[in-house]
Amino acid sequence: MSEWKDTEIGQIPLDWEIIKASSYCVKVTDGTHDSPKQKEKGFPLVTSKHIKGESINFDDAYLISKEDYEKINQRSKVDQWDVIISMIGEYCGFSYIEENETINYAIKNVGLFKPNDELDSKWLFYYLQGRNAKHYIGYSRTGTSQPYLTLGALRDFPIIVPTEKKEKESIVKTLDALRYKITLLRQQNQDLEELAQTLFKRWFVEFEFPNENGEPYKSSCSKMVESELGEIPEGWRVKTVKDFITKYNTGADAIQKAPMVDEDTGVRCIRIGDLSNSRDFNQWGFTKITPENFKQFRLLKNDIIITRTSLLGLSYLIIEDLDAVFNNGSIRIRPKNGYAIYLYSYLRSQDFNNHISKITNETSTRPNMKMDYLLIYNVLDIPNEILEKYTGIAESLIFKQYENIKEIQTLTQLRNTLLPKLMSGELRVKM
Repeated sequence: MSEWKDTEIGQIPLDWEIIKASSYCVKVTDGTHDSPKQKEKGFPLVTSKHIKGESINFDDAYLISKEDYEKINQRSKVDQWDVIISMIGEYCGFSYIEENETINYAIKNVGLFKPNDELDSKWLFYYLQGRNAKHYIGYSRTGTSQPYLTLGALRDFPIIVPTEKKEKESIVKTLDALRYKITLLRQQNQDLEELAQTLFKRWFVEFEFPNENGEPYKSSCSKMVESELGEIPEGWRVKTVKDFITKYNTGADAIQKAPMVDEDTGVRCIRIGDLSNSRDFNQWGFTKITPENFKQFRLLKNDIIITRTSLLGLSYLIIEDLDAVFNNGSIRIRPKNGYAIYLYSYLRSQDFNNHISKITNETSTRPNMKMDYLLIYNVLDIPNEILEKYTGIAESLIFKQYENIKEIQTLTQLRNTLLPKLMSGELRVKM
């Protein structure tokens, strides 16, 4: 006898069932369709465009008044263990599980599932990322230029569920372990980045690096001198990025010299999206490039990549020679021996961000950073002993972040392989 049965959405395990979301959940609704006015202070209004990559991006969510917030929440308040889903636009179908007890945002044009409990919530969240759910979303979307899901489609959403609660718990536990490990590594990287930024600020902005007696330099009344940047330690000089590098150039033309291809050519190309999404080398796309151009644009150990179009000033340190190149969306600088970590730290500092933001503020069109704008950025020339001490500390923080990124990518690939098989019953777990 077959272990599978035919259903309206294809074959599923004999001991699993299909339940519509309207029956699976206590309630299925959506956010407000009104357009409350933006306020300087208040509560974030989350829309479909803010649900990205299993998270909510609050950075560009505008604020609404307390009155509008409370009015929206009378109908569609988000509670702990609710699952919300983007209903319209580019991110249509992206979902998020609310695990926090305290929620201080309202929703607009967002679907809201209210499952019975934590287990049902997590099952639904993972199911929405599986192939059956994506297939349903694909054919249920309407609209051409602006795709959207109707509330009716959400209520009719077919959810495949094991009849045995223990199996359901085991699958959720497996996927939870991967998700929490990934989340922990991402948080660790945020902490490491904050620590690296604090270290840089402490040493080269506040000038409280340890002096020869191990005391904070500036606060121990060590000598400071005037410069065009203000007071700096005696013996230090103000220079520019150009003084600390041996080579600089923009990347290969993305169409003529380094086009992206689907097949494995053995040569990868780093692009702006790879930097903005913190992708590991193994996730960069492949390119087709001539031997001459590969030699010219190949990425070598201690090269630094800086984005020059779209998202300006994102940087990436190459920690080993790679069979990879960069395209003309970025600039590559090659630091002098011993200065890679120091320069990389400068390019990730708040001061450099402020320097770059002037370009964005000066244009209403797509921003583009000219080479000279990078090369003239001020960098302090410091004594070798301080450079070596700083490099030793900062290098360990940076390399740990890179190790975490690789582990995140490995775990993500494992999760992406297991999830569709677990959520469809193709792969069963022992109970």
